[in-house]
Amino acid sequence: MKKTMMAALTMVSAAAVLTACGGSAPAASTAAETESTAAIAGTESSAEPSKAEGEGKVYKVGILKFVDHPSLNQIEDNLCAELDSLSGDGVKFDYADYRLNGQADGSVLNQMTAQLLADGVDVIVPIATPAAQIVQAATEGMDIPVVFSAVSDPVSAKLVDSMEKPGKNITGTSDFLNTDAIMDLIFAANADTDYVGLLYSKSEDASAAPIQAAKAYLDAKGVKYIEKTGTTTDEVSQAVDALIAEGVDAVFTPTDNTIQKAELAFFEKLQDAKIPHFGGADSFALNGAFAGYGVDYAKLGRATADMVAEILDKGAVPAETAVQTFDNGIATINTETLDKLGMNDAEIRKAFAPYCTEIVETQTKKEFAK
Repeated sequence: MKKTMMAALTMVSAAAVLTACGGSAPAASTAAETESTAAIAGTESSAEPSKAEGEGKVYKVGILKFVDHPSLNQIEDNLCAELDSLSGDGVKFDYADYRLNGQADGSVLNQMTAQLLADGVDVIVPIATPAAQIVQAATEGMDIPVVFSAVSDPVSAKLVDSMEKPGKNITGTSDFLNTDAIMDLIFAANADTDYVGLLYSKSEDASAAPIQAAKAYLDAKGVKYIEKTGTTTDEVSQAVDALIAEGVDAVFTPTDNTIQKAELAFFEKLQDAKIPHFGGADSFALNGAFAGYGVDYAKLGRATADMVAEILDKGAVPAETAVQTFDNGIATINTETLDKLGMNDAEIRKAFAPYCTEIVETQTKKEFAK
């Protein structure tokens, strides 16, 4: 099923860290449309069970998470729970010894990809764009399927040829962010907003497209904006200090793993300055931002597991399996931050309602409840 480890290790060592989540609207099937890949199931799969357990089949599932933070952890937890629920009737999806965390470090991601290949896993599930890009580079030309999760713009990231037909031995789930919708929330919260801070990491290429979309939106409204960036928690905190000194009325961050990971280090600064922070995932609000907006990451994790099962056990072909996208529309409000900003909960919920399919509330915590 796989080429020699020498080839794999050579390819892994050549892979470089690229970027994370975010992107402009790609055309793709929605989760509802592609919940079943029966149309291509039945096609012969290259995946074979790693070992036998009695009369059953056991598939080794390698999971490589880009970094430890709430949204990605939520994806991983739900992915594993769904794999457990899909195990049975002579099939087991074994991930217990193959769950790895790349710690947002390119060399670590490369080493861990090599480790998974050496372990002989039947599929690799990279979580977030940087992990997916490294895994793709390492497995190019090999038969091992790759099913990514939480890649915001797979086409721009050069992971797939198109959302409908990836064209390679890779497919997965996308957390594409509707940037205009979250910008609408900024002005719904405060119609007088006239200066917006754009906070992101230049180390995450996939943040570039939503930042450009935000600029276009603000240009069309004639609203001033300023960009500040950071690649470490200290740099991000300094960028926040600069935005506060500038006197911005609100701060926007796309689905950026670097900023999200740093949120707990700076959210109180923005609270004290009475500046709402809007992030492209619910985990921003969980970690202290005023609001997060985007997809349901628990659902995304489960859908990723379903794709793994379709490919390994049902014969679906990654190159012909459409990337799944999910409806945006869930706004998560941090009620503690809302109070500190002097906002009214009922008024904010009413203002957000036209732009959201669901409004949920949270308080500041490190992780989502399991």
